[in-house]
Amino acid sequence: MSENLAIRPVTRLDYEQWLPLWRGYNAFYGRAGETALHPDVTQMTWSRFFDAYEPMHALVAESGDRLVGLTHYIFHRSTTSIQPNCYLQDLFTDEVERGRGIGRALINGVYEAAKRAGSPRVYWLTHETNRTAMQLYDRVAEKSGFVMYRKMF
Repeated sequence: MSENLAIRPVTRLDYEQWLPLWRGYNAFYGRAGETALHPDVTQMTWSRFFDAYEPMHALVAESGDRLVGLTHYIFHRSTTSIQPNCYLQDLFTDEVERGRGIGRALINGVYEAAKRAGSPRVYWLTHETNRTAMQLYDRVAEKSGFVMYRKMF
C-alpha cells in the first residue's frame, strides 16, 4: 500500500470528489445512464453521513489531495446480539488505483470503526460475478455460508 494513503471519515468538503467515486460504484452494478439512481437518492445518501441520528457512515481513501476510494457502512440491531452489527454496504476504489491495497485499507477502516462501536461483527455482500473483489474478501474475512434472497418492489 502507498505510504501517502489515508483512510478517514468523509467530510462535507469531499462531495465533489466523492460523487465520481459514488457514480463509478453504481455504474459497476449497472446503475448508470437510464438506470442511474435518482439524484434525490444520492443527495439523501450524502446527507445521512452527516446526520447524528442516522446509523450510516462513510470513510474515504485519500492519496495526496485526491480521493481514490470510498466505503459506506451501517450499524444495525440484531435479534442475536446486544451490540450492533456492522454492514459494509458499499466499497469502491478508483479503477486506475486498484491493486495498491486501498480496498483492504478501507475494509480495515470499517473493522476499526466497528470495534470502537462495540460491534462484534462486520459483514457484506458482493455479486457472485465480482471475482476480483472476492479474491480480496477471501483474504480479509470468512465466508458465512448464507445465501441471500430478495424480492424487489
